[in-house]
Amino acid sequence: MATSGNKNINAKLVLLGDVGAGKSSLVLRFVKDQFVEFQESTIGAAFFSQTLAVNDATVKFEIWDTAGQERYHSLAPMYYRGAAAAIIVFDITNQASFERAKKWVQELQAQGNPNMVMALAGNKADLLDARKVSPEEAETYAQENSLFFMETSAKTATNVKDIFYEIAKRLPRVQPAENPTGMVLPNGPGAPAASASCCA
Repeated sequence: MATSGNKNINAKLVLLGDVGAGKSSLVLRFVKDQFVEFQESTIGAAFFSQTLAVNDATVKFEIWDTAGQERYHSLAPMYYRGAAAAIIVFDITNQASFERAKKWVQELQAQGNPNMVMALAGNKADLLDARKVSPEEAETYAQENSLFFMETSAKTATNVKDIFYEIAKRLPRVQPAENPTGMVLPNGPGAPAASASCCA
């Protein structure tokens, strides 16, 4: 969830998508401004954090980069549960990765946070000659499913910061809880009386 106080927002963000779509490369470009040509597959998930100043607030993203392999799919709910935002990544040169992205969107719509900000990232936009998914097809799908769509390239850094900034701008500005230090326990009938001395 996104939590805020004094215009500081902490937001859990999860990246989902098929193996090889470029999720780790997007995060590495965003957090460290680096690109590794032959990125090893993520095992389980990797965690990063990055802070952005956006309009009226400072947003600290707590980023979970999940593994794309099917054998790790059962772990995904652990990462997207309670997330304020998700980037569903597909490879524009791979139609099957776009179809897989649609399945992630359906899963998030069914089981994720109902107020989640969702972005669809068509990655590897530098490989135009090998394109299999048109921007029009992806944009239409995104609009029909209440996502926003951007084509990105971790290699050239195209739209990488932009997609995170757009998410940050769309995060709900939630009010801080009235009792931010914890929960109030009842001390009424049936509740044990508090002991006057410690450790008796």
